[in-house]
Amino acid sequence: MGDATSDLHTRAKSEPVQFGHSLRDSQFLFDPSYRNLNHGSFGTIPLHIRNLMRQYQDQAEGKPDPFIRYTYPMLLDESRAAVAKLLNIPTETCVFVSNATMGVNTVLRNIVWNQDGKDEILYFETIYGGCAKTVDYVVEYNRGLVQSRCVPIFYPCPDEDIIQNFEKAVAEVKKEGKRVKLALFDVVSSNPGVRFPFEAITAACKKHGILSLVDGAQGIGMVKLDHLGEVDPDFFVSNCHKWLHVPRGCAVFYVPVRNQGLIRSTVPTSHGFEAVELPGRGKRANPLPPNGKGYFVNGFQFVGTVDNAPYLCVRDAIKWREDVLGGEERVRGELIKMAREGGKLVAGALGTEVLDNEAGTMSASAMTNVALPLPAEEIKANGEGPAVHAYILETLMEKYQTFVAVFVFQGRWWARLSAQVYLDLEDFKWAGGVLKEICEGVVRGEYKKSA
Repeated sequence: MGDATSDLHTRAKSEPVQFGHSLRDSQFLFDPSYRNLNHGSFGTIPLHIRNLMRQYQDQAEGKPDPFIRYTYPMLLDESRAAVAKLLNIPTETCVFVSNATMGVNTVLRNIVWNQDGKDEILYFETIYGGCAKTVDYVVEYNRGLVQSRCVPIFYPCPDEDIIQNFEKAVAEVKKEGKRVKLALFDVVSSNPGVRFPFEAITAACKKHGILSLVDGAQGIGMVKLDHLGEVDPDFFVSNCHKWLHVPRGCAVFYVPVRNQGLIRSTVPTSHGFEAVELPGRGKRANPLPPNGKGYFVNGFQFVGTVDNAPYLCVRDAIKWREDVLGGEERVRGELIKMAREGGKLVAGALGTEVLDNEAGTMSASAMTNVALPLPAEEIKANGEGPAVHAYILETLMEKYQTFVAVFVFQGRWWARLSAQVYLDLEDFKWAGGVLKEICEGVVRGEYKKSA
């Protein structure tokens, strides 16, 4: 495997590697019978990165204390510098957390809400479920100090409609004598998987003095983000393990220097936390070696004993994508093209359409959303939605050895498919036929027999 990877690196320097099944078979770990059409949920890694991760793990086992206390922080800084360069942000503004949900939790659990109870959190209808529940928890835990409000989205629509809905929600909050303290929104939403105008919403937040928390769970390695420093959100987190070919779980967490004082603690709180000194209580010691780094960076360097080898692979994954895949611009361009063309193939097989707007901004990502020919109202009226959903997913996995994210959005059933360097358009053509057969089975009531 090492020889194959080395040979691929050598050839890639003179000619771009061909994306598709040959890359899948030589560089990835998939079962030969499995087609991964759902890269957007969990991502995956090439053999080369898997091998490097194991080397880091072996070093940690070989000399636990020297590696964890001294070598690991130096390697971590190299990965931080690599991802900072990719995003065009200062290295001291980014750290790593385990996933985007952890980053969102870290922000929401650190924000101090005003005692007058007038603060609100704005979020959009397409918010990721785990983040929505985090908002609910924060509202519940703070007992009347903060409330939340959902901004509706009516897809398909131009980006301007989303911005207008946001402005309308802000105006409604002000009219009620309250204030929007923080807004939470995506780079690319999960279900449906569409590009969100996060740049414009960030600018609107700045205009209104609202803290912007950008959930880029679907982001780095998939869409253009080298303008992050220019967009300048107040908080930003993006999973590296989804689209950057980094092992699970790893996310870059960006907080500009101006806001680092707002992040008092990691989640969970660990040795980097420095409490306000109280009478009769001295300062608690940090048992880890001093490093001269700022409070923010130092706090996230060690958050309990867990396997952080994925963080160290960020630098390696970025280099692999440059040396083997031809760089970020090529990867982004090819994946967006594949998703758009593949979505049309699936929609053609199903006799439906792809979710997009006239400008094509919704489809500017590596995921495509295709409507399923299912009687949504009838299924809902009969209370059979959960049974249908379970039947579709189980059939995909058990009979066809694949997975496609299936969901109901605004009264219609949709399938979300992911483009990736190890796929080609034949996979989407095949998926269209598979989904057609399954939907026909649903209409025939096959899901009732499997219940």
